[in-house]
Amino acid sequence: MSQESALLTTAPVAGDDHVPVRKVFVKTYGCQMNVYDSDRMSDALSRDGYVATDAVEEADFVLLNTCHIREKAAEKVYSELGRLRELKKARASEGREMVIGVAGCVAQAEGDEILRRAPAVDLVIGPQTYHRLPEALKRARSGERVVETEYAIEDKFEHLPQPDKARTRARGVTAFLTVQEGCDKFCTFCVVPYTRGAEVSRPVAQILAEAEKLVEGGVREITLLGQNVNAWHGTGPDGRDWGLGDLLRSLGEIEGLARLRYTTSHPRDMDDSLIEAHRSMAKLMPYLHLPVQSGSDRILKAMNRRHTAAEYLALVERIRAAQPDLALSGDFIVGFPGETDEDFEDTMRLVEGVGYAQAFSFKYSSRPGTPGAELKNQVPEDVKAKRLEKLQILLTQQQRDFAAVCVGREIDLLLEKPGRLAGQLVGRSPWLQPVNVDAKQSQIGDIIRVRITKAGSNSLFAEMIE
Repeated sequence: MSQESALLTTAPVAGDDHVPVRKVFVKTYGCQMNVYDSDRMSDALSRDGYVATDAVEEADFVLLNTCHIREKAAEKVYSELGRLRELKKARASEGREMVIGVAGCVAQAEGDEILRRAPAVDLVIGPQTYHRLPEALKRARSGERVVETEYAIEDKFEHLPQPDKARTRARGVTAFLTVQEGCDKFCTFCVVPYTRGAEVSRPVAQILAEAEKLVEGGVREITLLGQNVNAWHGTGPDGRDWGLGDLLRSLGEIEGLARLRYTTSHPRDMDDSLIEAHRSMAKLMPYLHLPVQSGSDRILKAMNRRHTAAEYLALVERIRAAQPDLALSGDFIVGFPGETDEDFEDTMRLVEGVGYAQAFSFKYSSRPGTPGAELKNQVPEDVKAKRLEKLQILLTQQQRDFAAVCVGREIDLLLEKPGRLAGQLVGRSPWLQPVNVDAKQSQIGDIIRVRITKAGSNSLFAEMIE
């Protein structure tokens, strides 16, 4: 799931009157976990007097939090660094400092190479070392070019700052919460095991404490994050080995927390306890992102997915039996090395059989260092493009069909933020679609009953039920 955003969070000035106020601009690429990481870095920097700005021209520190999933995502970063180099020169001519940093998965994967390719960069820091950011920034400001990418696995969750109530309130009524990082699956197309490391689960007590802090700050909905979030496991307060289903049930007991979601899941980690949570938990929204990548067993094997198309379909059937109202989302890669027309048609048949409410689809992008990059029979770009177009037409139609079925339904809607029009607010349906409704700004954070009246191209429209 891809998104790109500038972090607009406001941060309070440090309490020490002698700490100079500086401005930080954070631009986030990629997944929700990067959004979460950007928030945590902003929180850490605020303790040193940094205040977030949405104007890069004003920033004393510019930080790009990067994604390395696809080649174009990495190249976007270098293009942005080229623009920032000119801005940094202009600032220097005025006698003003601008420190430029690169964080995230590109930083972890490329390290010193970033300093070589982009001389304007002062600081490179990987996802496992964000707790060192304030100290690394001090070193960069003193003239050192800093690379911080080495880490110990056991340190992954040791230094995360707890959310501040004021900053949490400023960010809104929904929040991300990382519970798991890394991946042990080693799909042959994916760089995540090399940039995020091995699977590590965050301790139960840390998760519950952060969730409670978020709720104290006004959060009504929490989305649990992980590269393989349903691989999370830990020891519960009762001494039992817990899986994600147990964790969700415990989080569901927090007073004031109205909704729970989680992403991203791997089919091999959907256990009975988690499926049961979808059956029995009203707070767990009926939405599941469950990537399959291909409908061809031959390609699934080459991808090292370690499941077949039939096993995926059987799993979907079990989950839908537990939660018939489930909206399913997925990821698809077309043009993996060696993919034939028949392999692609297998994917089309799987999509037709499942019926997705939402999906993300991409052309295969060779990532250096992954086994897929060494495979023969690379598919020509024009073939990839034609297959992707055909798949996306089907997926778009399924998304529209799902939205059309929602029209006329009555749902509970969590009001999240102002809409485009005056007097309009936007929330998310239980199935994660944006929903526009006429409501007062003072109602943000409320859960109201609405009736869906219309389906737009990318959102729903509703009327409030008195």
